[in-house]
Amino acid sequence: METNTNRLLSLDFYRGLTMFLLIAEFSSLFEFLVSPELHGTLIHTIGEQFHHVEWEGLHFWDLIQPFFMFIVGVAMPLSFSKRMAKGDTYKELRKHAFKRAFLMLVLGWALYCIDPGEIVFRFQNVLAQLSVTYLLAFLVIRKKPLIQIGFSVLLILISEAIYRFFPIEGFDHAFVPGENFGAWFNILISGEEDGGHWAMFNAIPTAAHTIWGVVAGQLLIGNKTTQEKIRLLVIGGVAALIIGYGFSYVTPIIKRISTSTFVLVGGGWSILALALCYWVIDIKKYQKGVLFFAVVGMNPLFIYLFAHVGGAALIRKIFLPFSNALFGWTGALGADILLSFVVLFFLWFICFWMYKKKLFIRI
Repeated sequence: METNTNRLLSLDFYRGLTMFLLIAEFSSLFEFLVSPELHGTLIHTIGEQFHHVEWEGLHFWDLIQPFFMFIVGVAMPLSFSKRMAKGDTYKELRKHAFKRAFLMLVLGWALYCIDPGEIVFRFQNVLAQLSVTYLLAFLVIRKKPLIQIGFSVLLILISEAIYRFFPIEGFDHAFVPGENFGAWFNILISGEEDGGHWAMFNAIPTAAHTIWGVVAGQLLIGNKTTQEKIRLLVIGGVAALIIGYGFSYVTPIIKRISTSTFVLVGGGWSILALALCYWVIDIKKYQKGVLFFAVVGMNPLFIYLFAHVGGAALIRKIFLPFSNALFGWTGALGADILLSFVVLFFLWFICFWMYKKKLFIRI
């Protein structure tokens, strides 16, 4: 693994761990952890944290998408600075950014067309949402940090105002499932309100996560001392948490429609997670285990699509007979959980094999 001083191993770990958790979802592990047989146990309690809150509140799993969008933002200034060092102009970078955003949008949209076998217009998944947040972050990447942060706050405030003052009857209840602006917007775009109340409009307020990632990335590759970088990250993260949790009695924390408080809290935890990774891995040099997760983050698009379109299900199907034979003595639930670990291992091994072969699929 590349370990030169110009590489942020903390970012490799952060991205890899986030992607590892994303593909763990496709292994069905989290579903089995909340099985009725485990109700009332510590395992069930932990398992609940790997599922989204039904509406108001926050579980750990609700932070995974903010983490991912934030990480993409952190990587943007690192990637663009390398491209410019090789001679790319801003015009070429802009062309690359628009092309990448378009491909993410198409891929994210295409995933919704697989199950029904027909064209549907939905854009709630992480790829489709990221295509919008990525572009909005790119538009301000050359601006000063205060302007970048100001723009992100403006997006949050605009979203808050639209939800609170949306005038159409039946969709004028800001924080009621299916009766808010997000539900109306879904119907406008796709002709129906998503059953889980996930709003397509979320890409606008959550662009703040990617923009804050850009600010953090520029800070980390800047000339400030490591102590100053850590201090600014911690101050920013704590400030976002204080404001987000502090105003949650006015605007509830709801991921499904990305309320302003959710964006602030999700962003705050994302920033603090980066600060912790940077301090432990890049400053204190505790780097054991980084490669294990980093290899997953080196092919994030491939492994996400592979697991999503049936790769994980195929691995499960192949190993199911062997799992029943080897783990059947543990009971049906025990065998299912152990098989999920096998599926997760092989998803990880695919990433490891691609890393060893230097196969990196990017757009």
